[in-house]
Amino acid sequence: MNPTLAAAVTAPQAGSPDVEAKIRELATSLSLEQQVQLLTGADVWSTHAIPEIGLSRVVMSDGPAGVRGEDFDERHDSVSLPSSSALSATWSVETAHRYGQVLGQEARRKGIHAVLGPTINLHRSPLGGRHFECMSEDPRLTATMAAGYVAGVQSMGVGATPKHYLANEAETERFTADSVVDERPLRELYLAAFEDAITEARAWLVMSSYNSINGTTASENKLLETPLSTEWGFDGVVVSDWTGVRSVDAANAHQDLEMPGPVGHWGPKLLAAVNDGRVSREAILEKVTRILRLAARVGSLEGFEPAVTQLPTQLDGAAVAREVAVRGAVLVRNKGLLPLDAKALSSVAVIGHNADEARTQGGGSATVMPKYTVSPLEGLRKALPDDVTVTYARGAKVAEGIQAFPRTTLHNPVSNVPGIRVTFLAEDGTEISGEDRLASHLIWFGIGIPDGAASIRMEADWTAETAGVHHLGVGTVGRIRFVLDGTEVFNDEIKDDTEVLGAALFDPPKTVHAVETSTGQAVRIEAEYQLPKEQIIPFTAILLGEETVVEDPQAEIDAAVEAARNSDVAVVVVGTSAAIESEGFDRKNLDLPGHQNQLVEAVAAANPRTVVVVNSGSPVLMPWLDAVDAVLLGWFGGQEFGSAIADILLGVEEPGGRLPTTWPAALADVPVLNTTPVDGKVVYSEGIHIGYRAWLKQEAEGGAAPALPFGYGLGYTTFEFGKTHAPQVVTAGNNVVVHVPVKNTGTRTGREVVQVYLERPESAVERPVRWLAGYTGTHLAPAGTESVEILIPAKAFAHYDAGWQFEQGTFRLLVGRHAADDFQELDIELR
Repeated sequence: MNPTLAAAVTAPQAGSPDVEAKIRELATSLSLEQQVQLLTGADVWSTHAIPEIGLSRVVMSDGPAGVRGEDFDERHDSVSLPSSSALSATWSVETAHRYGQVLGQEARRKGIHAVLGPTINLHRSPLGGRHFECMSEDPRLTATMAAGYVAGVQSMGVGATPKHYLANEAETERFTADSVVDERPLRELYLAAFEDAITEARAWLVMSSYNSINGTTASENKLLETPLSTEWGFDGVVVSDWTGVRSVDAANAHQDLEMPGPVGHWGPKLLAAVNDGRVSREAILEKVTRILRLAARVGSLEGFEPAVTQLPTQLDGAAVAREVAVRGAVLVRNKGLLPLDAKALSSVAVIGHNADEARTQGGGSATVMPKYTVSPLEGLRKALPDDVTVTYARGAKVAEGIQAFPRTTLHNPVSNVPGIRVTFLAEDGTEISGEDRLASHLIWFGIGIPDGAASIRMEADWTAETAGVHHLGVGTVGRIRFVLDGTEVFNDEIKDDTEVLGAALFDPPKTVHAVETSTGQAVRIEAEYQLPKEQIIPFTAILLGEETVVEDPQAEIDAAVEAARNSDVAVVVVGTSAAIESEGFDRKNLDLPGHQNQLVEAVAAANPRTVVVVNSGSPVLMPWLDAVDAVLLGWFGGQEFGSAIADILLGVEEPGGRLPTTWPAALADVPVLNTTPVDGKVVYSEGIHIGYRAWLKQEAEGGAAPALPFGYGLGYTTFEFGKTHAPQVVTAGNNVVVHVPVKNTGTRTGREVVQVYLERPESAVERPVRWLAGYTGTHLAPAGTESVEILIPAKAFAHYDAGWQFEQGTFRLLVGRHAADDFQELDIELR
């Protein structure tokens, strides 16, 4: 076990046999009606309380890059951490542990008992809509990072929920798609990604996915029993993805909790199924026992000591967000431009829509409401000396659709405070209640709208920051009235033609209207939304904001070129948005939206001292990669994104990241791409060859190589590896420890990640060209040395064939810096 996990996983797993007996006795004491009621949520986010046995509710909240709590209310702000792809790019279990601890702290602050994360499905295709929310294309890297995350969350006495179990690598037709996967890749890849979070970090929950696996929907699948409960010893709660339970048949699987509630597919139907013998009482009792065990662990069951009674030292959430953004940023090109010397600069051009309106998190249920975000423009302005002139040019539009108004431009005319006034009205138009909100993106999911409300009225004075024509609008689904400066400009129904929750939430259908203003002019905005008479799930989203409309794209590029030409250095921030990377839908391509590629090429031609910062959660195509002096991948960097980018560009910090997934040069080159079901099925026909494994196989057959290989990343110093030491003969079933001397041969302190791969030159079974077996990082001062230790688990040598099998003979151990490196090689005999 990783030492960090060994130190963190100290909480008793449900306690002593006496405690277990007491929990089961308590479960048995409940009536069948109470037992069945406990198996479906009481509401959108929590389980039922049973006060007579001392059981209070267990509250869950979306993660995985922040803890939102039970509502989407921006007044209840959350620490916004970098996306999971950024976290995985740190290649540091210790960093994942701190990340998880911050989430645990946030959960406790908000009264949350279980965080719905980490998302540890694999990066099977770069088109996957939730690619940013997942960790890596490699099961070993994913498993170890996920275990660190889980251990960190649970060190705070809060449950972590690895999700989505299983083979849930795409969003297209996500509620009904059937993932068709052979047993070997299922075991060696998709289950392997989950294993350490269960067997080492001992997660207290697991979330079953929406999709089917080999013809059976996840909540009814035998995989919930084997390997999860049997081989791995999972004794926690399997919670459904929201609405993921489809029938009472799930009760005969190891599905324990149906969410949300109180209405679902269980309840009275499940009670009837037990009474007529279709579901056993023992199955119900086992589920109730697991829920009570979870309640005991998180402190929601009187008479039981929580799993964690002594909390670790509090961490600074913003500092950890900044640390992860720095350590996860991947420098993929540097022709000597970076780090910049602030003292030698007189002017800097900062260019790009995402430089000013950075994308710090992906769309969908991962969204949280931070108190603030730091954009790259703001971060650089703050970090550069006062005598350095910073010029900004948008260059190319990125954000499509309506974007929420900046909070600083809103004034509440009713309460005479910053923000927006929201009023809930009864059917007859009388006021039920009102609240002063800070933001113009309003979301209610299961909580916040008072009983009896028939409509919601919003009022604000918006102040234009620039003169000209502004395109103001409202986005929602349903009937809404929209008024600008006393003139009704819209009063009709806005229909959703996507039927995709993620799209309706963060890129809703809209109505937009042009208003011409002078700088500083205020515009009164009023809107009234008619609530639907009935909703299966209580969900309402309304977005008031402005749409960026560019009449002359070339003029925008020309202005950026002029700024770059007149500056010592140009920093171009390109990227995506929540309308491109989100839960609910997959990407159509890997192109940067709009005219961003033309922008980069034009700026680089005007000023060779150009650095490009890529602000995306997952791979994008970079046709200009070899035409610029430096490229830094910053991911969705959380609330401290801009501060981290400034730290790296100015050399205050080292870019510490390595690629957790392969980046292609062209869409047509990607060996595993499909995310769209055919006749309802997504066939994982590539078997064990995904990610860099598929790329290496493709190259071996004469096909294209990627632009950037798995594990790749540069720094500001240089390292040298000494002679690797490892045993020459290993007994099958035993772990292997590899020692690699590392020396910092450069002039700066820096970080290196030593990666160990295995290959089997001659094998009787199909294998990848090579596969990651272990890794570790080291942080060294100039001339500093360390002999790092890399643990290679026994299973790294195994393949699955109706059980784990070890093929005896020679395995080659490869030590390097990425999957396509010139490796140091060592043969190991497996006996």
